[in-house]
Amino acid sequence: MTVNKDAARKAAYAARKEAFFRGQGQAAEILADYLADLSGKVLSGYMPMRTEIDPLPAMAAHRGVVGVPVIPGPAMPLRFREWSPGCALEAGAFGAMIPAEGAWVEPEVLIVPLLAFDARGYRLGYGGGFYDRTLEALRARRPTLAVGFAFAAQEVAEVPTEPTDQRLDAIVTEEGMRPFR
Repeated sequence: MTVNKDAARKAAYAARKEAFFRGQGQAAEILADYLADLSGKVLSGYMPMRTEIDPLPAMAAHRGVVGVPVIPGPAMPLRFREWSPGCALEAGAFGAMIPAEGAWVEPEVLIVPLLAFDARGYRLGYGGGFYDRTLEALRARRPTLAVGFAFAAQEVAEVPTEPTDQRLDAIVTEEGMRPFR
C-alpha cells in the first residue's frame, strides 16, 4: 500500500501546486461560513506551508478558542496550542510555525490539511499518520469533526487507504462544502 500512497502523493503535490498558482478563490470565505455554525467550539486550524490552501482568515473569524497543531514527537498524536492572530510564532517540527507560548487546548473541530481527497471522505496526508492518530484518539473520547480544506483540483478518484486511516466528515474547497457522513 505504501508504494501506491507514494505515487499518489507525488501526483497530488503537482495538482495542488497548479491549483495554488491559479488562486484560492472563495475558499476561506466558504470555510468561515461553514464554521460560523460551530461558534463556541474549540477549533484547530493549521499554519499553511508551501502550496497548502490558507485557512488563517477563517481561523481568525472563528468565535471561540482556536489552536494549531504541535508535533510532540514521531508516531505520536498531535497536541494543540492556542493561537490568535498576531501571536508570537516559532518554528516547530518540519518547519511548521507554532505559537511560542499559550494554553494547550483539545479541539472539537479540526481543519485538516491534505494532499488529496476522494468522494468517500478519505484524505491523503503527508505520510506521518499524525492526523489519523489524533482523530482516532479524539473520537474515542467524544464526537470530533474533521473538515478537510483543499482546492477542488485535489480531488482524486480514490485515495489509497489503510485500516488506520480516519475519514473526514466534510471537505471545503473554493467550489463549496460537501459533507461525507
